[in-house]
Amino acid sequence: MQKIYTNIIRIAGDVITVEAESVGYMEIAQVITKRQVSLAQVIRIDGNKVSLQVFAGTKGVSTGDKVRFLGHAMRTSSSENLLGRIFNGGGLPLDKGPGLFDNMIDIGTPPVNPAKRIIPNKMIHTGLPMIDVFNSLVESQKLPIFSIAGEPYNELLSRIAIQAKVDLIILGGIGLKYDDYLFFRDTLEEHGTLSRSILFIHTASDPIVECLLVPDISLAVAEQFALKGKRVLVLLTDMTNFCDALKEISITMEQVPSNRGYPGDLYSQLASRYEKAVDFQAAGSITILSATTMPGDDVTHPVPDNTGYITEGQFYLKNGIIEPFGSLSRLKQQVNGKTRPDHRIIMDTMIQLFANYRETLEKQAMGFQMSNWDKKLLHYGRLFENKMMPLKIKIPLEKALDQGWEILAESFSPEETGIKKDIIEKYWPVNKAKGGGTMEDGAGKIN
Repeated sequence: MQKIYTNIIRIAGDVITVEAESVGYMEIAQVITKRQVSLAQVIRIDGNKVSLQVFAGTKGVSTGDKVRFLGHAMRTSSSENLLGRIFNGGGLPLDKGPGLFDNMIDIGTPPVNPAKRIIPNKMIHTGLPMIDVFNSLVESQKLPIFSIAGEPYNELLSRIAIQAKVDLIILGGIGLKYDDYLFFRDTLEEHGTLSRSILFIHTASDPIVECLLVPDISLAVAEQFALKGKRVLVLLTDMTNFCDALKEISITMEQVPSNRGYPGDLYSQLASRYEKAVDFQAAGSITILSATTMPGDDVTHPVPDNTGYITEGQFYLKNGIIEPFGSLSRLKQQVNGKTRPDHRIIMDTMIQLFANYRETLEKQAMGFQMSNWDKKLLHYGRLFENKMMPLKIKIPLEKALDQGWEILAESFSPEETGIKKDIIEKYWPVNKAKGGGTMEDGAGKIN
């Protein structure tokens, strides 16, 4: 039974407070004014005082208006008709298509029972060597992309959406500039990916409560498709905007602030979303990649700091590339031993040599004389940066591994790499230069 109340006792920003009874947290209500009917969501209950965030804002709302509680949380459709469609954070169409109201489900439900999960063991191929070779993405993993404003994290997410070998892409845009929304829409459509995608978009000019709904509605739909056997990749951008929305509402509610003004339950708010990542037994999976901008490039900022405790690694996007040092997929060992026997060897050897290259760059900058080994490292590092690191590269894992061998063979002799002889004999390119012979006095050899 729907309950109607007229005793609005407070209006602050986009939040109204009404005296009501038997109302549930996150319940949806209608705010009925003389001009319109607006949706609102319960965000706080203090005795019989119920605070609601009004989706369309409180302009035109007066204390004498009616509030009708609908008796359920926010709901969205989960039908196959969602494919290829674009919606706002409230689940309403942005693409001029019809509204969908079949197979309605609640959003913001608890994460999956761990007993229903299986250990992650399947790789998601993205076509990006810096992910596939060095920090493999695993089904049901949750990984943030740490970056600063201005880095091409949205371009990276769109490229992953186009290239990832999954059944379904769900994009949750949080606080996007309108140009970014158009970029995602046009890019996915241009590459034929929109037909296997569902977009939930909140722009910076939309009501703040829709910003909070985007992760929940995206993950609720993802869960339904995963239960049907689909491998779903959820892309969220930007989770810092989501946290800032939480902060704004907590200030409006006059809650005691925590670190840098964020609410004290920031960790729980993030964890309840990220823990939706799951690989169902005898069904599909949900994998989460989220862009998280770091204000001032500060990884100790509350948003990336809390995120790091929840997720299983991170990608660092810096200077337009995925930085190999600092980026980490904690689940990569679950899958890269099942790809090709040389995968881990290429991964470890190339990264170790690239670290030596970075040290050589520092020596060169300080004016040290370059040895024969230093010159080889410089040549290797430039090849690595040009052939493995650019985000525009699209090659399958097998070809990326072969290319890794070619880079090594063009820069070093087999002995200089420190790779075991039996692996060298199986994978070393036979028609490549051997890096200019043996190093003087064996200096620089990897053990």
